[in-house]
Amino acid sequence: MSVLAIDAGTTGVTALVVTADGTVATRGYQEFRQYYPHPGWVEHLPEDIWQATLSASRQALGQAAEPKLSDSTPGPGPVTALGITNQRETAVVWDPSTLTAPRRAIVWQDRRTARICEELREAGHELRVSELTGLRLDPYFTGTKLTWLAANEPEIGAGLAGGSLVTGTVDSYLIARLTSGARHVTDASNASRTLLFDINTGWWSPELCELLRVPIGALPQVVPSTGVAGRTDPAAFLGLDLPIAGIAGDQQAALFGQACFEPGDAKCTYGTGSFVLANTGASVARPGNGLLSTVAWMDGSGALTYALEGSVFVTGAAIQWLRDGLGLLDDAAQSEALARTVPDTGGVVFVPALTGLGAPDWDPDARGAMFGITRGTTRAHLVRATLEAIAYEVRDVFDVMATGDRRTTAALRADGGASANDLLMQLQADQLQVPVERPEVGETTALGAAFLAGLATGVWSSPAELAATWRLGRRFEPGTRDDGGYARWRRGVERSKGWAHA
Repeated sequence: MSVLAIDAGTTGVTALVVTADGTVATRGYQEFRQYYPHPGWVEHLPEDIWQATLSASRQALGQAAEPKLSDSTPGPGPVTALGITNQRETAVVWDPSTLTAPRRAIVWQDRRTARICEELREAGHELRVSELTGLRLDPYFTGTKLTWLAANEPEIGAGLAGGSLVTGTVDSYLIARLTSGARHVTDASNASRTLLFDINTGWWSPELCELLRVPIGALPQVVPSTGVAGRTDPAAFLGLDLPIAGIAGDQQAALFGQACFEPGDAKCTYGTGSFVLANTGASVARPGNGLLSTVAWMDGSGALTYALEGSVFVTGAAIQWLRDGLGLLDDAAQSEALARTVPDTGGVVFVPALTGLGAPDWDPDARGAMFGITRGTTRAHLVRATLEAIAYEVRDVFDVMATGDRRTTAALRADGGASANDLLMQLQADQLQVPVERPEVGETTALGAAFLAGLATGVWSSPAELAATWRLGRRFEPGTRDDGGYARWRRGVERSKGWAHA
């Protein structure tokens, strides 16, 4: 038996076929277009996400069906379930009858609602919002995106209020497409990222929906993260009739895929941004110092497991910017070799606040900045400064997470595309002063979706059995920490704050 996992990320969709021993048998991938209609705005065309999902799945399933080179190489076996994980906080609106979207989705990186958040904060709502959701008022989250649509695109607001349109995050939209509109659902982990979900009760909050002008009837039904939430329609999805049995936001899925099942277990995913999550068990750890509380997952009985989260918006995206925006790299993988050609940054500091600052500073008006550039500065210095900035950003979160009575993790499990960079992983271990463990399977986000689906359908019997499939790829032991470089970088962060609002 095997499970098909769909990982609908920010820049593309990955599909994996995962076998019962936790091995990735086949893989498919398809990028989709990014839209930037105004500075600070980021949008996706929902149809592009759906077509990328079909393409990536077709690739993975096609490889799984190919004959093996020899009888001694077993195939992955029949696909028996489907798991979905997705970019979180992105707001999608669609017609439930035709499944067409009247406008592009507003992506989690989008900052257009900064003023709405400021007005709500000035009106004294942030404390109550935090009590109910574990979040803060920031453009990052879904709710204020829907507030903006109600205020600026009245036809969308009227459609949501009248029932001709519905809304949800990317998982909800994909499930609607997979089931030909039969199901309008989301799981608790994705719901907990909307500013509309009460993480204490495990359901949508009428109080928050009223505050943010979101019709509660337009929102999806909340279902467990592991459990059959619907079935794919063969006419819509590659001729397949599969139970959709696992759903989770990408960072929570990575926590599950890294087998972080015990309170205190922590992981960091180095993707477009970097996200540090620590399992806090059945207790909501009240956030402070820029951290968030979130639902990690809901089991089949409805019981919630929570996590503490530190969200860094731009890390891997900074390397992409060096490649695509500045032309300093031919490909992202070149960053390690180039950075190793210099012993340090030559005094250069890079603050990658390209879409504002997340945890722990939370400043949507911060902007990216470079300091300390001289005539001797080379592209190698700039690349190394970028890798160091990523390590510093994660240290910021990790230091806050370890304060007070919170348990400090004995090691940090790392995944995501940038975790393949050995220099970055060593810099990270040095900065955190704890080991960084990178698993053999780096695509733990999709792996977590597969685990959730397989757990619900009998591919795996328990979290303990899943934990046994986790295999260490490499462990990076901490060396000397450059506190001076970190302090210099923090000075740069302070200078970058408020730049767009000045």
